[in-house]
Amino acid sequence: MPIHEALKLAEDAGLDLVEVSPNAKPPVCRLMDYGKYKYQMSKKAHEAKKKQAVIHVKEVKYRVRTEEHDFQFKLRNVKRFLSQGNKVKVTVFFRGREITHPELGKGMLERIVAETQEIAVVEQAPKMEGRNMTMLLGPAAEKKSAGSGD
Repeated sequence: MPIHEALKLAEDAGLDLVEVSPNAKPPVCRLMDYGKYKYQMSKKAHEAKKKQAVIHVKEVKYRVRTEEHDFQFKLRNVKRFLSQGNKVKVTVFFRGREITHPELGKGMLERIVAETQEIAVVEQAPKMEGRNMTMLLGPAAEKKSAGSGD
């Protein structure tokens, strides 16, 4: 149908002529109330956003000389954050001359990986950033699939 006829039809019906598929041969147009259409699309987008899972990055900080009880306490927090579906940034920070022994920090991070291996995957391997050594843990795949059904 020629464009001028389609525009006349739309005007008579009190609707808008909207091009639905411009790349098709010939282009596909539809008669509709464009304001209502935009409103419905924004409602759909809002609903989709509401159902989307939000993943936060939590941070747990250790020192090279963190004692066993504090280590276990912070490890429980790491496990709790992972079980809630959040990512965890584990940071070991060095003070003073502790920086000369980065292997101690790496050993601590490897111990955390070993303790959380059934519920976590290493998304970013341990690396030095100034006086800090950081590592990023994410929830394991089976936890993600179980959490997405909520």
